[in-house]
Amino acid sequence: MENYYWSNWYAGWGWFLWFGLIMVIFSSFGNWGYTYRAHQRFAGEFPPKNALDILNERYASGEVKHEEYEKIKSHISKKKQ
Repeated sequence: MENYYWSNWYAGWGWFLWFGLIMVIFSSFGNWGYTYRAHQRFAGEFPPKNALDILNERYASGEVKHEEYEKIKSHISKKKQ
């Protein structure tokens, strides 16, 4: 069968479509690699806060009074044991 101009992928605009598909694939892998490396770089720098850290911050900012601070702190330490 003869290959006419519009049915042959290599003679018409088919090469442009394949080029676009290949560029999308390469850019997707590049974007994935960049975001993966960026997340790995900052993964361990900010450890999660526990209840005692949050309580200490609230006490330092003045949200919690000393008596309440001691009461909550003893309650937290009992739960840890």
